[in-house]
Amino acid sequence: MLYRLKKIRVQWQKYLNADLKDILSQAKVSLQLSLLALVFALMASAVIILFRLLLQWINTYTQTSELDFTEVIDDWRVLLPLIGSVLIWIVARMTSKRYKRMGIAYVLHRVKLHYGKLPLQTAPSQFFQALFALSANFSVGLEGPVIHLGAVTASVMAEKFKLPDNSVRIICSSGIAAGIAATFNTPLAAVIFVFEVILREYKAHYFLPIIIAAICGTVSSQLVFGNVHEYEQIGIIDIPLSQYPILAICGVILGCVAALFNASLLKVTATGQHWPLIYRLLLAGVITTIVGLLIPEALGSGQLTITQAIHEHPSIVFLIALLVCKMIATIAAIGLAVPGGMIGPLYGIGALVGAILALASAVFFPSITPYIGFYTIIGMITVMGVCLSAPLAALVALLEMTNNPSIILPAMFVSIPAFLVANKAFNTTSLLLRQLDIMGLGYKVSAVKLALQKIGVRALMDKRMVIVTDNNELLLEVLKRAEGRSVLVRNGLGMMEMLQLEMQLSDKDSSLTRHPIKGLPDTATLNEAYDILSPKRRGEVYIYQEHRDNVVGVVSWAALQKEIRSGQD
Repeated sequence: MLYRLKKIRVQWQKYLNADLKDILSQAKVSLQLSLLALVFALMASAVIILFRLLLQWINTYTQTSELDFTEVIDDWRVLLPLIGSVLIWIVARMTSKRYKRMGIAYVLHRVKLHYGKLPLQTAPSQFFQALFALSANFSVGLEGPVIHLGAVTASVMAEKFKLPDNSVRIICSSGIAAGIAATFNTPLAAVIFVFEVILREYKAHYFLPIIIAAICGTVSSQLVFGNVHEYEQIGIIDIPLSQYPILAICGVILGCVAALFNASLLKVTATGQHWPLIYRLLLAGVITTIVGLLIPEALGSGQLTITQAIHEHPSIVFLIALLVCKMIATIAAIGLAVPGGMIGPLYGIGALVGAILALASAVFFPSITPYIGFYTIIGMITVMGVCLSAPLAALVALLEMTNNPSIILPAMFVSIPAFLVANKAFNTTSLLLRQLDIMGLGYKVSAVKLALQKIGVRALMDKRMVIVTDNNELLLEVLKRAEGRSVLVRNGLGMMEMLQLEMQLSDKDSSLTRHPIKGLPDTATLNEAYDILSPKRRGEVYIYQEHRDNVVGVVSWAALQKEIRSGQD
């Protein structure tokens, strides 16, 4: 009796697993996928919150209240960037050479070409290297490591459950959204960032899992850190229409600054690409240390810079010096392979440019003086949006962090000339895509393959089939009785062959033909089947579950062609 119950339970699990995979293989809105995204988003949020808590604890020992290095010139914390460089190099040496890639650009590459599958071995390296980089006050952002950690946590769990590859990409994207939302308390911006920067396309069946993951990340963050809007204290006043011509001029200047930053960063990245890692890290540490001794407010992810631009009301000369130092520190850190993101530093650079433009304009137009904080926020949005080619994500992020919708219209108005100048005059494109080009990592996928990657093989495979052994003497009789089902032959070498009946002028002249066919796991997508069948534009592939002996279906070139044509209609 117990044996029968156990057998029934095993069979039920197999059927349940098969049914779930059939549902997830389709490019449709799925409740099951949304529930899985929720579970994996909880895990990703937990990893991100742990990272943030550990970073906060370390910062209590490594940072002064305002990072005033001029008062602690003899303190060991002056050498934090150099110490951090050595620690980052040690962690890199301890990890495998195969798993040195990390950050947003690497995640983008894996999402585009590998369904978002990130090696688990990259997680510890990213965790500790980014922890040391941020604790050592390098000019890098928090979003780089949280996107990587969120993506690897979700994708590894999806692979553990052997989900179809097309759903792994969605789960990975959900982990990214959960990580961003858990870091910045910006659920809508997290969703927009994933679609605009990572996926770079909008599909209806992606929305529900990614939105659920962003909600999960935001709620987790609020439970631990509270419902904090980082720039809510900035007094943003509705700007009159009479100042819009000045905003347009500021947009042109912001576009020029963003283009200059992109070009400089990419130049440094390309120059140091083949240098030994220890040389790059030490050089970045030396430059950051010198900048910290000159203007300590230029260090860190950008929060100190924004504070100076908004609250301290310094002179325009100091802001220009701070801008130069911030750009140097950021280019040195990111260009010389210090692990971390660039959104935080871009916000800092944009805030400084906006404040400088506001102060300069106020000399000629005193009515601008009350709007300095507003110009600062506009600068943050524009520079980040231009550099990453993500204007909508930048706009929504600042909207949520300021909790003030008055920023929308003027920010959109400034973004137009900024993008036109950067793109047309300086040929500025997404910084992440240019980084991938320099690193030799692909990200371009043809339209046909991109469409096929969204559908799993289980959604198209023909389950009507007969499997016979090679020593069967009645192959012809089996084929005649198959009634439209595929007939597969398992030969003596364990390989699968397709059996076909070729009709001649009469039934007596009919003959059997056999040709070998390749197999794919049931987690594969139609793209893999297309790669196998497209060279000859005919044939079939068999689909197996768990192991090659457990064949569950067949995908033919004819069915694949029909699916491609239906997608083009």
